[in-house]
Amino acid sequence: MSDVTNQEQADEPGLFKWAMRVAASAGLAGMLCCVAPMVLFMVGLMGGAYAISFANFFYQEDGSPGTGAWILRGVAVLIGVVGFWLYRRQQNQCSIDPQRKRKNLILVTALIAIFGVGFFLSLEAMSSWYFDEYIVPAQQQELQQKPPS
Repeated sequence: MSDVTNQEQADEPGLFKWAMRVAASAGLAGMLCCVAPMVLFMVGLMGGAYAISFANFFYQEDGSPGTGAWILRGVAVLIGVVGFWLYRRQQNQCSIDPQRKRKNLILVTALIAIFGVGFFLSLEAMSSWYFDEYIVPAQQQELQQKPPS
């Protein structure tokens, strides 16, 4: 009997691991507009001026989110919803107690929402700091240099 219980637990998707993967994916998707140019600048594939213009594409002149940023945030929510749906579908293949299924669905929803927003806000703060500390000074230096005539 313990083999059957162990097999059911092995087939059941890991709640915390699943939620963390989906939340990290959603958080990254929501901040792709700032994380992508930051990473490309870090590895030297993009200059400061281009990194700023890439990020500005997603924001309005006053710094508020533009259409592109809202599309990325919508994609992030969609990733969270699809992650929840896949977890529910995979969990329904297991023969576990309905009360436990309901509890797991509530937990995975809360974990995805909390950690997804947490990843999003952490990436936003980190990218803002990195842009201010490294990319903006590089952009200003690039704009002050005159191309050779």
